[in-house]
Amino acid sequence: MRLRDYIALGWDQLRRRMVVTLLCTMGIAIGSAAIIVALAFGESIAHYARVQMNSFLKMDEITVYGDGSASPGGSGADAGGMTEQKIDVIRQLPHVRSAAVFQPVDYASFIVDGTKRGSLQLTGAELGKLEEFGYELGQGSFSDQDNAIVVTYSAMYDLYDTRLDQLKSGQEGANPGGGEKRQRIAYPLYQKQLTLSVYTGESNGAARFEAFPVRVVGVLKKPDGAAGYEGQKIGYISLGLAERIEQAKRSGSGAAAGNSDTQLVIKVDDPSNVAQVEKWIQKLGLRTQSNIRYQEETNAQFKIIRFIFGGAGLFILFVASISIIVAMTMSTYQRRRQIGIMKVLGANLAQIRNMFVVESALLGFIGGCFGILFSYWVIWSINIVLQRFADSEEILFIEPWILALGLFFALLTGVLSGIYPAIKASRTDALTAIKRE
Repeated sequence: MRLRDYIALGWDQLRRRMVVTLLCTMGIAIGSAAIIVALAFGESIAHYARVQMNSFLKMDEITVYGDGSASPGGSGADAGGMTEQKIDVIRQLPHVRSAAVFQPVDYASFIVDGTKRGSLQLTGAELGKLEEFGYELGQGSFSDQDNAIVVTYSAMYDLYDTRLDQLKSGQEGANPGGGEKRQRIAYPLYQKQLTLSVYTGESNGAARFEAFPVRVVGVLKKPDGAAGYEGQKIGYISLGLAERIEQAKRSGSGAAAGNSDTQLVIKVDDPSNVAQVEKWIQKLGLRTQSNIRYQEETNAQFKIIRFIFGGAGLFILFVASISIIVAMTMSTYQRRRQIGIMKVLGANLAQIRNMFVVESALLGFIGGCFGILFSYWVIWSINIVLQRFADSEEILFIEPWILALGLFFALLTGVLSGIYPAIKASRTDALTAIKRE
């Protein structure tokens, strides 16, 4: 007999026992749907968590530190320092999409339009590469000009106007220097000329500050859902200007040359390659830091969730397999005459077994198909609830491999459930079965 003949015989028997077929199919459908929904739920949440973690923690980035005092452009005598040669080697490594130098500088106050004052945390950077690292501009463009500065959106808030303070202090007779009397304001900075005032040491017992004029060429985009005044007030300046500020601070304090805080931030093509790239960089005598461990911890937690929900689905399939075994065993008893006639006509034991196994496999396949439809309905319903009540976008989805796995388990349940009834049917004595009927 060909497979097509087995399928035809099995389908005919399933149609004859429609109620039993529906009950068995329902059990398999619920079990396979539970597995599909559980895996889809786990994959969707894991994907959403990876996206959010990559957005906030930047899982595809590595921060590289030099252990010595050497800095880019230096002699590189210290094997542990960050040198231009090592940076060039890192940029040529496989999986490295981009690399940019960041150099923390210092806090600096600034004055704009003569009377508005504020403060910024200055960071030296390769301004032309900021866009490659996820920095989005709300105004302007990235420029590598030596006197350019790119500020965060929050830098335009919490400034104060010295002229307004003087007028207010004169009217109230208060001390003009009283910080508690200052009225904070918001002021646009794009295309403004700022005069940075950086502390460079002391002279004759008095603090000495040096002025550095810059122009605001860009303002970073305000984060979604954040008020404008929230967030750090950071100003990104060119590496050349950062080095000049460091030189001015060193000359004022008499410190040795070099900046051990210089960092190289690397963008990797995929978070899965971060660990390998870190190993290569560490062989250069540099320290690395990444957030990949958070992803590993998250994946471990979601594996537990998948096992729990998947185990529940497998338990439901196990219960469904019992119903199939009972149904197929009853079918064996009811079809003794048919089995006996088939044996008299020359059917061998393998053909009898195959007939029952294919029939139970059909039950599993049909149940798996209904389980796929049912799982889609469940996922669709959950997404509707999330969109209406949680004001959330559609975050649950079903990967194709999950559908294939759910159908496989349903089919496997049917096949395994049909083995015992098939063996029992093949052992039926032909003459006894015909006489009893």
